[in-house]
Amino acid sequence: MTQSQEGSLSPETVLQEMKKNGVTHVVWLPDSETNWLYLLMKADPSLTLVAVAREGLAFSAAAGISAGGKTPAILVQNTGLMESGDSLRGWALGLNIPVVLIVGYRGWTRHGVTQDTAATYTERFLNAFGINYYLVENNADASRISVAFEEAKKTKKPVAVLVGDEYHGFNR
Repeated sequence: MTQSQEGSLSPETVLQEMKKNGVTHVVWLPDSETNWLYLLMKADPSLTLVAVAREGLAFSAAAGISAGGKTPAILVQNTGLMESGDSLRGWALGLNIPVVLIVGYRGWTRHGVTQDTAATYTERFLNAFGINYYLVENNADASRISVAFEEAKKTKKPVAVLVGDEYHGFNR
């Protein structure tokens, strides 16, 4: 691994964490930020990719997958997560679905100088819904993804992983 890769979150690491936690289905809204992760997931025969047209549809899809005895993960950006609040409330929280939300934390900076309101409201949104979350910036933080999966199973609730390096680690 090169020095620049050590300071970023690689898509290989994210995929490894999902597989380690038994993910069978990834429900996601296609976007350009996760292209390298998408290519890896698509090539993996143990994963089923479920593309949705709107992020709100991800929660009903994940609920059905979970009810069917499989392990879904939801991959969306923070703006779409916020847009889908009612679906999150009704499907994931209302039905006690143990699902991990892997959320691109658009606009977030570790320096606290936020110029994008998407970042300003992301953690507030999650707090309003009582959803615990873990920040993952680089490969050294990747074990937090497993912590999120363990918590989701234990609590039977959604848990979020905020990916604070979406513009670097997923784009080579």
